[in-house]
Amino acid sequence: MLSGEVSIGSSIDYSDFMFENSLITVVAVKSSPKIDLIGFSVGPFEEGREYEVRFWVARELERDGLVRIRESGLDAAKIYKIQWTERIQAVGQLSALPEDFYPRLRRLINELKAASRISPEKMREYEYVQNLAQDIVNCRLRKIVSLASIPMQEGQTPKNLTPEEKSLYDNVRQIVSEWRSKII
Repeated sequence: MLSGEVSIGSSIDYSDFMFENSLITVVAVKSSPKIDLIGFSVGPFEEGREYEVRFWVARELERDGLVRIRESGLDAAKIYKIQWTERIQAVGQLSALPEDFYPRLRRLINELKAASRISPEKMREYEYVQNLAQDIVNCRLRKIVSLASIPMQEGQTPKNLTPEEKSLYDNVRQIVSEWRSKII
């Protein structure tokens, strides 16, 4: 690994960690007393009221039927719009992605994959979303590699990079720069 280089995997893991611990809004489906967890507590919950809790806690509370996650996450229609927008951008331009796009995308794909085992309809949606996601990643990857190979002033970074993409961009740029300095 190059000096100062951040591993791509650790960048993605960090992004997932931050997403899992971000606050999201939930609506209590039924009233519930305070729940003590290791190091903190959640609740009490009053049916119909909104609360902010960490994503991973919200997911567990939703599984137990205590809350409903209110946020509108990603779905096939939103991913299609993102894919279409990315494709019409010029080669050197990246479109803005929703906050926490990649962690949300990975979770949607995993949910659809699990649901596809029991529903042919979900199988088609899973395959459709998987293809759209692959196209978005490939399109953005081509642009990032192209941008990273263009000499830029130190500290200048292209707009609309996600944290995961910024790590990739910095690593590719470092490799290209080192290669250039040795080749010429």
